[in-house]
Amino acid sequence: MSVRATRCYSQLQSAVASTPSLSSDTSKHAIDVRYPYFIRRNSRASLPVYTDIRNGGTRYLVSIRNVHGQINSLANELQQSLFKHGSPEANRLKVQVSAQRHVIISGGRWKNDVTNWLMSKGF
Repeated sequence: MSVRATRCYSQLQSAVASTPSLSSDTSKHAIDVRYPYFIRRNSRASLPVYTDIRNGGTRYLVSIRNVHGQINSLANELQQSLFKHGSPEANRLKVQVSAQRHVIISGGRWKNDVTNWLMSKGF
């Protein structure tokens, strides 16, 4: 049975001060980059996924705004992994890049699916 030695406050401070610390630049802004694109949240801290209903309710569009980086990579990943390959949803899914920072998804009412997909990716 070992007896644990207690330390005084001054001993704790000297032990903490002697450990090497990271530079202030890397500790404050450490961002784990996993994708070649980044989707910035809006002012209410929500994902920028919006719906647009056109042609009297017959055309339903889902748009992702505020995409930074390689937007074509995001469009390809959405096309390949939003739905299982060969499913009816995957066959109807059409993904387009518009206005350099927007992705437009057509073919169904998939706003919740897109939002859940983005949240599972860590955005």
